[in-house]
Amino acid sequence: MTPSPAPRATAAGGPRELAHPSRDEIRLEHVLHALSDPMRLCVVRELAAAGAEVSCSYVDLPVTKSTTTHHFRVLREAGVIRQTYRGTAKLNGLRRDDLDALFPGLLDAVLAAAARERPTGHSGPTDPAGRAGHAGRADRAGV
Repeated sequence: MTPSPAPRATAAGGPRELAHPSRDEIRLEHVLHALSDPMRLCVVRELAAAGAEVSCSYVDLPVTKSTTTHHFRVLREAGVIRQTYRGTAKLNGLRRDDLDALFPGLLDAVLAAAARERPTGHSGPTDPAGRAGHAGRADRAGV
């Protein structure tokens, strides 16, 4: 059974602002759907490991740019991440506070389970922190 469509995100306030669901609009079925895809789970793992906002290019997915954009949009519309423009860069951050308030322990449990499994989305090397394909990337990304 597929989850019902995500609620319409709160309207953006300007041309460089993206629409996000408010905390009370975030639904468990949409969060679980967003986290069920290996590429999106990889994005969430990367954002959690970074612990700060990072650009889209920080997360190196083995898919086309348009598919990467789609995955970020699904995560944003589900309320899992927040995307903001800073100059010309689009920065991404995990909405940990909102998710922890709504679904205590869910994000930590998903991240712990994902860490125990072998990565399904990446075939590249991992850095010492276990993140696929990012050895030395944090320095280049300014994180």
